[in-house]
Amino acid sequence: MNIPTAIRKPFRYEYWNATLVIVGVNLVVYMLTALFPEVSRYLAMNPQFVLKGGMFWQPFTYQFVHGGLWHLLSNMIGLLFFGLATERRLGSKEFVLLYFLSATLCGILSLAIYVLSGAWYVFLIGASGAVFAIVLAYAVLFPGATVYIWGILPIPAPLLVIGYAAIEVFNAVTGSNRGVAHATHLIGFAVCWCYFLVRFGINPAKVWSRGR
Repeated sequence: MNIPTAIRKPFRYEYWNATLVIVGVNLVVYMLTALFPEVSRYLAMNPQFVLKGGMFWQPFTYQFVHGGLWHLLSNMIGLLFFGLATERRLGSKEFVLLYFLSATLCGILSLAIYVLSGAWYVFLIGASGAVFAIVLAYAVLFPGATVYIWGILPIPAPLLVIGYAAIEVFNAVTGSNRGVAHATHLIGFAVCWCYFLVRFGINPAKVWSRGR
């Protein structure tokens, strides 16, 4: 694959806790939408609002809206756990590019899926697509790391990604666990996988194979 040099030009390494800033923005937006629920209609992504209402910012802003405290906490805890280490390894500029590119492409591609499937009344919310991308990035950067599920069950980071992907595919195909954007989660994994291939020339499968 011939990739233009400019695409692979590295950023000068900087670290300024972008993960914490992103978490802070999500907390602020959550409090704002809790106080003024109508704000969610402008920030969450709905196919009709985007294509017929001209709210073209929604494939980006949806990521900051959450449906409840548990939805927010689960995403932010995941972002803190995997994002801090990933950002420190990549540098803040690279991390921010990966995170927001993943979130935006998750929004755009999810919008395309909704339109093609006729799901005009769906509202997409939450940072989980971008968080899934960061989970995969963590597993590529730290293939030997062990993640403890519920604090007790040890699982190698690559196996965690594979397990999550299998669960999301199963739920998407069978229609299980409705109300969860399984396709968006899978898009997050796919975008990050492509990001490593294009931006760094790294094939995650080969990294995990060498680790095994």
